[in-house]
Amino acid sequence: MKFICSQSDLNSNLSLVSRAVPSRPTHPVLANVLVIADAAKGRVSLTAFDLSLGIETSFSADVTEGGKITLPSKLLNEIVSRLLEGEITLEVEEAEEGEESQKVSLISASGKFQFRGLSADEFPTLPTVEEGEALQLPISMLTEGLKGALFAASTDEAKQVLTGVHLTGTQDSLEFAATDGHRLAVVETTLQPQTDEEGKPVESANLEGLEGFQATIPARALREVERMLANRSGSDTIALYVDEAQVVFELGEQRLTVRKLDGAYPAYQQLIPRQFSRSISLERKRFLSSLERVSVLADQKNNLVKCTFDGEEEQVSLSVEAQDLGSAKESMPAEITGESGEIAFNVKYLMDGLKALPAKEIKIQLNQGNQPVIFTPLGGLKMTYLVMPVQIVR
Repeated sequence: MKFICSQSDLNSNLSLVSRAVPSRPTHPVLANVLVIADAAKGRVSLTAFDLSLGIETSFSADVTEGGKITLPSKLLNEIVSRLLEGEITLEVEEAEEGEESQKVSLISASGKFQFRGLSADEFPTLPTVEEGEALQLPISMLTEGLKGALFAASTDEAKQVLTGVHLTGTQDSLEFAATDGHRLAVVETTLQPQTDEEGKPVESANLEGLEGFQATIPARALREVERMLANRSGSDTIALYVDEAQVVFELGEQRLTVRKLDGAYPAYQQLIPRQFSRSISLERKRFLSSLERVSVLADQKNNLVKCTFDGEEEQVSLSVEAQDLGSAKESMPAEITGESGEIAFNVKYLMDGLKALPAKEIKIQLNQGNQPVIFTPLGGLKMTYLVMPVQIVR
């Protein structure tokens, strides 16, 4: 196998797929990236797979001799990322009889590196979704939903199904939900009609088959999807293939395959209160900035911030106290309906939600005691952020 490509192409594509290489591989070949050079197409494909998440991508190259091999991901990344911009030649020598590994040469303008690769025969095949047409989702739909929900997924592997984001489809919308048991983020993204430069409607996404769609997808995989979408236009589309066990995202030459999470996702809509005795409207950025300042003095053990709302003064106060450190308090104007009172939150949960709420102003709705508190944006995206308050110990 032998091909010539640019350092930037190899580096960027290698960085993408390497995120699917396991940190503790159960088999030596899983620590490697599968490299396939196709002389007829003039392309090189890279694949990494940890038996749950797989990422595949390809780029154009001058392939003089086709072939395939697996190369150590960490080593290859460290070499290629340090090379200067320019052409790179990668050449694989034929394995001698009885040898399991093959000698690989990586040649650039500044020098030559040699290391060994393993046979591609041992590399596991990525699962495929055979049946059904792809859902063509607008990238804007996916990015909005992930930005508003992904942060709330659990990181506790013991709560397996909660480490994912639950997607539910209707005829023209896609709902994203994530919870870790202490908070819940729900975002509903709808299909916006696309128009051309003259304002005429154009055909864009294919949402046929979205109604009734449900899947819980690991948050780790969706973070990689988010990275894939980062530099793409919101009007572009991404293909989504689904079967009983797998979900495949396809965007141009990039393909991400992941196993769906098993188990029933919690009936989260039942957790959201429908009636409230109090309501507070205020400026989101000012609220977040105040939180960031006072949180510096939050007690590291409980990470609590107390929120006091005064209907007569029409203001909200944030205060924290940390034993042996000190205390902080800030106030800001707000529109308040209902009785005055106070409530406490985990300051991290509060800040995470405020960063994700896409609006200039937000509404906080709550009831008495330790009942869930709801944060929603005033205008724009349809998003609900539920946080469980923390009991104030007097």
